[in-house]
Amino acid sequence: MGTNQDYTALYNAILKLKTLTDCEEFFSDLCTIKELDSMTQRVVAGKLLLSGETYEKIISKTDISSATLSRVSRCVKYGKGYKKFL
Repeated sequence: MGTNQDYTALYNAILKLKTLTDCEEFFSDLCTIKELDSMTQRVVAGKLLLSGETYEKIISKTDISSATLSRVSRCVKYGKGYKKFL
């Protein structure tokens, strides 16, 4: 696991991204396709939760596991990031 300093280095690198192309290039180097798919799935699920979709519809649309959807739902309800950025 990374240290706080390691996380800060990652977050600072992300803050340097300016364009969609920058993001595509950085994240395609940083992550596997599976990791990108998982993150994308969570973003889509978060958007759907924020728009009022049911768990059943979200699972059907995204093929997300119920455990992961539950975690996303908790973050949507109690976290800061989904509401602020989606």
